[in-house]
Amino acid sequence: MVSGVDEDSEAVDGVRELTARLAQLKAQAVSAGIDLGSGTTVVIGCDSMLELDGMGYGKPGTSAEAARRWQRMRGRSGLLHTGHHVMLHQGGAITTRTAVASTLVHFAELTDEEIEAYVASAEPLQVAGGFTVDGLGGAFITGVDGDHHNVVGLSLPLLRTILSELGISWPSLWRG
Repeated sequence: MVSGVDEDSEAVDGVRELTARLAQLKAQAVSAGIDLGSGTTVVIGCDSMLELDGMGYGKPGTSAEAARRWQRMRGRSGLLHTGHHVMLHQGGAITTRTAVASTLVHFAELTDEEIEAYVASAEPLQVAGGFTVDGLGGAFITGVDGDHHNVVGLSLPLLRTILSELGISWPSLWRG
């Protein structure tokens, strides 16, 4: 579910901290909008940002910003941070956990023509950092140090750890 949280509304020091806060707000917004019933419900909120030179970059939103961003990123590396906030609702009680996964992403040395073509595809406009690793932008990522799933937007190893802390085993989520 889309949370509807304004990602530009929060002022938090540090990119990691901001992703954690936005993930929390998203999970809380979704929780408030669903019927939790009397059983067990798990709500997961996530938010990602690219950190480059100490600055955080979310969704570029416009073609001009996406092009400027790629001109800064090309041939360099940046940290992709994803905040995860998990809310476990059980019989009226709520237990939460928040954690951030960080992955180093290495960008290719793109030509101006490649940047122009990628931005024209519209793919980078509405994704954290202005790139994807699992779409058209994948060819522009020369390497990833750390959790590949995190770059896609949800760190499965981190989520498994959080759920385990909450007493939920990963295999229990599988449907037979």
